[in-house]
Amino acid sequence: MVSLEYLLGFIREDAPFGDVTSEAVIPEGIKARAVIIAKQRGVVAGVEEARGLFEHFGVVVKVKKHDGEEVGRGDIILELEGDARAILLVERTALNVMGRMSGIATEVRKLVEKVKVVNPKVHVAGTRKSLLRQIDKKAILIGGGEPHRFSLSDAILIKDNHLALVPLEEAVKRAKAFSVYKVVEVEVESLEDAVKAAKAGADVVMLDNMSPEEIAETIEALRREGLRDNVKIEVSGGIIPENIMEYAKLDVDVISLGYLTHSVRNFDLSLEITGEL
Repeated sequence: MVSLEYLLGFIREDAPFGDVTSEAVIPEGIKARAVIIAKQRGVVAGVEEARGLFEHFGVVVKVKKHDGEEVGRGDIILELEGDARAILLVERTALNVMGRMSGIATEVRKLVEKVKVVNPKVHVAGTRKSLLRQIDKKAILIGGGEPHRFSLSDAILIKDNHLALVPLEEAVKRAKAFSVYKVVEVEVESLEDAVKAAKAGADVVMLDNMSPEEIAETIEALRREGLRDNVKIEVSGGIIPENIMEYAKLDVDVISLGYLTHSVRNFDLSLEITGEL
């Protein structure tokens, strides 16, 4: 589960001085039953996070659908019993977390299944284009994708702004000397730089904002130089569901999409009070 303290930060943001509506309207001590229901078809995620939040506030939770399961419209995901005020305090935060995570997991699962048809070896990955990284990265994993770097500390990724200050070959040399344990990836935008990066010893070459035709030419050039098998090829930049198949058909190892975390729509869920205990 994502850190409970991280999740409780959302509650503190949502109710910095308590839930004044419930405190004004709901008598103290009333206990209730409630359910969280899917209002569309897809892959559910964030169940463990919602369970952790409700349980922290003393609500008894029964999980009916687990993270990664396919759900349909009307399916009950969680059954809740406990203090009515506690249920209502957590309601929106739990739905927000589950809605975002399920939306991401659903889209990732869809894209993974789509690209595997034409390229069984390719991996679909997210990016760091997210401020809600703990929940977003877990949602990508639940959907069957690769989370990519969680943070700047995880792997060495030499990008254009690094190369504006240090020549490519020198940047790779320094990166390799810095640590024998960190993967060294280089972002390039041309065939020539891809070959340079591979020759310099990069573990991964990211072909950024290149057309499928340019990528195919670059991979062929790496093959002619005897370098293709020495590196993993990642493609990124401007890739969306509508064009992902053009990239998946190529001899690439990873397709990374910022779309997965900056443009995916929330999954539709609702919490309904079903009665008083």
